Amino acid sequence: MSISIDIHPSAIINPKAQIGENVKVGPFVIIENDVVIGDGTEIKSSAVIKSGARIGKECRIFQSAVISEIPQDLKFSGEKTLLEIGDRTTVREFCTLNRGTSELGKSSIGNDCLLMAYVHVAHDCVIGDKTILANGVQLAGHVSIGYHVTIGGMTPIHQFCNVGDHAFVGGGYRVVQDVPPYILASGEPLKFAGVNNVGLRRRGFSSESRMNIKRVYKQIFYSAMNMSESIKEIKSNIEQTEEVKIILNFIENSNRGLI
Repeated sequence: MSISIDIHPSAIINPKAQIGENVKVGPFVIIENDVVIGDGTEIKSSAVIKSGARIGKECRIFQSAVISEIPQDLKFSGEKTLLEIGDRTTVREFCTLNRGTSELGKSSIGNDCLLMAYVHVAHDCVIGDKTILANGVQLAGHVSIGYHVTIGGMTPIHQFCNVGDHAFVGGGYRVVQDVPPYILASGEPLKFAGVNNVGLRRRGFSSESRMNIKRVYKQIFYSAMNMSESIKEIKSNIEQTEEVKIILNFIENSNRGLI
């Protein structure tokens, strides 16, 4: 351990845990063996950091969060797996983040994410950078969420679902199929509700790029063609920008179908 850390005397820390410099550990925190915590991270009171946790720099883990608990998967048999959290990510009160199973080997959460109170991340999930999961979001196993995604509060996401980059899913709706990139999704059942124009504009997407994205989704969701025909139409008649390629790749690799 580094000598430049601030540990409350009531915290219980395994001597084999690797703790970086300028880390703060609050009252009644438990940190197990096989844990790595990066420089400048703060672990607030009563949080539990289990074996297999890999926490980046300048993160904030709030009260009573449980990091890297074993999966709630009956197939799990005690194999060594990980829960990775990137730099500058905030995990709020009572979040439960499970490590992976042998199938993927880890669950991972990117840099600069915000997981609000009571979020659950199950085994083998992958969450991209700068993603926000609002209060009470519940991810089942093997969910993949892209970059700059926002998921509204109390939203459950079915196992093996994918949510594309820059998508915004409204609060309280069930996600049981894949949500493609750059869109707004709302309603019960969940459906396409337009392009995430506000988010894309804030992140520097040009008006031309946003218009191209709109053309793609107009073809996919509003034409009379089936999906295969729409993909051919997009490839033939819409400029193949980076955003268009990302959308097409997402659709062509979807296993659960689109909302």
